[in-house]
Amino acid sequence: MSTPASVPTVSFRFAVASEIDPLQQVIVHTPGVELELVTPEQRLTLLFDDILFVEEAQAEHRQMCALFEKVVGPEGAVLQITDLLRTAFASEEAREAFVEQLCRLQPEANLQAFARELAALSPDELLHFALTGQSPLPLNAFPLPNLLFTRDLAAVVNDHLIVSHPATAARARESLILRVILEHHPGFAGLRERIIYLPEGVTFEGGDLLVASPEVVLLGHSERTSLGGVAHVARALFSRTSVRHVLVVDLPKQRASMHLDTVFTFVSANECVVFPPILHQEGNVLHLMAGDTPEQFVTEMPPDLKTALERLLDRPLTFIPCGGDNPVHQKREQWTDGANFFALAPGVVVGYERNHYTFEEMRRHGYRVVTAESFLSYYAESPFVPGTEKLAIKLEGNELSRGRGGPRCMTLPLARQPLG
Repeated sequence: MSTPASVPTVSFRFAVASEIDPLQQVIVHTPGVELELVTPEQRLTLLFDDILFVEEAQAEHRQMCALFEKVVGPEGAVLQITDLLRTAFASEEAREAFVEQLCRLQPEANLQAFARELAALSPDELLHFALTGQSPLPLNAFPLPNLLFTRDLAAVVNDHLIVSHPATAARARESLILRVILEHHPGFAGLRERIIYLPEGVTFEGGDLLVASPEVVLLGHSERTSLGGVAHVARALFSRTSVRHVLVVDLPKQRASMHLDTVFTFVSANECVVFPPILHQEGNVLHLMAGDTPEQFVTEMPPDLKTALERLLDRPLTFIPCGGDNPVHQKREQWTDGANFFALAPGVVVGYERNHYTFEEMRRHGYRVVTAESFLSYYAESPFVPGTEKLAIKLEGNELSRGRGGPRCMTLPLARQPLG
C-alpha cells in the first residue's frame, strides 16, 4: 500500500452529466492482498467464479490506471480508494465511526466484543482489517475482493452522488468504507449536502445506473437493484437534480446480466455497445417521469430502449452488437464483459482485449483498434488530445475478467468535463 504522502492534494467535485464526456477524476482500487485471501471454498460466497492470479490482475489494473493518467492528465485524476480511506482513518472520529457502524452492520460476527480494541488499532492496521478482515485481534472477517469493482459503490449524476445499498452481505462492508470516506475525508467536506443516502430495505448498485444526458438516466432492475431501489433513486433524482426522465430496463435476474452495464454502455454521443438478446426485447422498458407529488410517477411503456432513447435525446443512435452478429459469440463475449466499455472521452473507450469479435465490430464502425501497450508507448513522450479520431483500446484483462467485471465496473467517475 502507498504512503499518505501519495494522496493527491486536490479538491473533489461531483460532475457527471453523461457517460462519455472527457474523464476528469475517477476512484479505482488496484487489487491487493485481499484478493489473495479468496479460497476455493469461499469464492462463491464472496461472489467470485474463480481464483485469480493476483500479480497478473494487479499488472492489468495498473495498465488501465496508466491509460487514465495519460488521457486525463493532471495529478490527482486517478484516486485509489485505499489512499482515500487511509486519509479518512487519520481521524480518530472516523475510525470510531467505522467500527461502530460495522458492529451494527454485522451483529452476527460478534464484533461488538472487540469494538474498543478495533477502534484502538492504528490507521494502517484498521485499513488492513477493513480490506482483508484480518487483524492482531482474535477475530476474523471475510476479505473484500469485490472492492476492485468500485463502480458498484455509488453513482454520480450531475452534481450529486448516490451511495449504493449492496444486495449481498459480502459487499456490505464496501459501502461502509465509502461512507466513511465521504463523511470524514477532508476533500469531501464541501460536498456532503450533495450526497444521497437510500433508506434501509432497498438495494441499488452503481452498475445499474447510466447517465445518458443531464436530463435522462437509465436504471437497471436487476438481481442487484430492486424495484424499491429503482423507485427511491428515481425520486431522489427528480427532486434534487436536473433529471426529468428515468428509463427503467428490466433485466433477467441472473449473474450473466447482474447489472445494466454488463449488457449496455455508451461509447460516443450517438453509439452504444449492447448485448442484443436482452436489449432488443419488447416490453422490458418503463419510462418514469415526476408526478404531482414526490410519491407519484407518470409512466409510459416505450416499444424498446432504442426508440425511447432516440426520442428523449433527440438524435439517432447506433447500437453496436457485443460479439458481432453471431449469437454464440455474443453470449461468450458478454460473459467476459464485451459490452462493458468505459469511455475516457467521446469515442475513446477501453475494453478487454479477449473480446475479439466485439473489437472487430468496433473497427467496422470506424474505430481504430489499438492495444493499451501500444497506445501508452506511442504517447510516452507527448500528451494525448482526444477528438481527432475514434479509438477502441484493448486492455489485457485475462485475469481481471475472471472476476466478472469489465473496465466500467472497475471505475467510479466523480467528474467529467462537460462538452461545450
